[in-house]
Amino acid sequence: MTSLKSKKSLSLIWQIVIGLVLGAIIGQFANYAIHSPNSGINPQIAKSIVNVIGILGDLFVGALKAVAPFLVFVLVTSAVAKHNHGVKTNIRPILFLYLLGTFGAAVVAVVGSFMFPSSITLVGADSVGVNPPEGIGAVLHNLLMNLVSNPFASLVNANYIGILFWAILLGLALRRASVATLDMIHDVSHAVSAIVQWIIKLAPFGILGLVTVTTATTGFGKMMTEYGQLILVLLGCMAFVAFVLNPMIVFWQTRKNPYPLVLMCLRESGIPAFFTRSSAANIPVNMSLAEKLNLHEETYSVSIPLGATINMAGAAITITVLSLAAAHTQGIQVDFMTALLLSLVSTISACGASGVAGGSLLLIPLACSLFNIPNEIAMQVVAVGYIIGVIQDSAETALNSSTDVLFTAAADMAKNRNTNQ
Repeated sequence: MTSLKSKKSLSLIWQIVIGLVLGAIIGQFANYAIHSPNSGINPQIAKSIVNVIGILGDLFVGALKAVAPFLVFVLVTSAVAKHNHGVKTNIRPILFLYLLGTFGAAVVAVVGSFMFPSSITLVGADSVGVNPPEGIGAVLHNLLMNLVSNPFASLVNANYIGILFWAILLGLALRRASVATLDMIHDVSHAVSAIVQWIIKLAPFGILGLVTVTTATTGFGKMMTEYGQLILVLLGCMAFVAFVLNPMIVFWQTRKNPYPLVLMCLRESGIPAFFTRSSAANIPVNMSLAEKLNLHEETYSVSIPLGATINMAGAAITITVLSLAAAHTQGIQVDFMTALLLSLVSTISACGASGVAGGSLLLIPLACSLFNIPNEIAMQVVAVGYIIGVIQDSAETALNSSTDVLFTAAADMAKNRNTNQ
């Protein structure tokens, strides 16, 4: 099953690459025809071709806009409701490390975005009104008002803060529901995830349209400069977390040189996850590695599947970097307290990104809503995420999945160290 999923993921990657290359070629020819009077190509014909192909991108973004609010609501409700019996005491230190690592990754992403601010071309963004919040007070006011917004209105208007709030409340209320009800909610979450998978299978066509329009508007050179910097910021933050932040956390727990364990987890868990691009598909790999490390089975049998659900450092980085890139593109000044709040929101959002390929991208609008960035613009940022997702999603999954077994091992070793003292 894992092998089959790997082949499908790799096939989709190559389809996306083909769509990206074709879009860049068509867009560059159109850009040359439109801006070069002596090109010998009718500019109106070039514009018409771009507009027709651009419909594919509009349909892809439109489908994402339609399904994303309901997806967030169902996934979060199901995730909260299904944990109705709590977890064992020995899991709590691992849960703490999961949340600490995810929040730390979000903070790293904030610092990286401030040091290397990124801008991305968003077609039509100038025609959409953006009212940037005036400091942390306005952000908190908007946050609280969005929390108590009508749940149905939140779904219709893509108010992701309200969606998250009502989904958590409903999930808590359903913890005492019957097994049949919980199974139904679980089945609905799987059904919605399946719909998202269908939409994602159309990503190559959507990316063909989006890249064509973007390249025709800005030119290939500018587009690659923007996306190249964005990818470098994302990968730089993920590398810092993998080789600096995570080893610091492991050393704090074990009081030993963390790098042998860190490198083993990256090699034996991170590399397979890089190619499968699925934390869930990598669970058997992590189980086998945990057994190889002689960890307690009653611990890792719970923490590894749970980590595939809530331990999402890479997702937190993706959400934070792309949201701040959207804010920077719109000229919104983000102060320190607002950035700290964004780190908290990214941490919570990342925990709901599991089970869906590219799921972290669909939660970007939630973070963008902190800055009053309209859903039309936020979903274009999501589309940009899919364009660079060939690299971004693979690296994100490798970081997420390898950290599951890393923190499980660190907590287990810390427990043994404390017992022997």
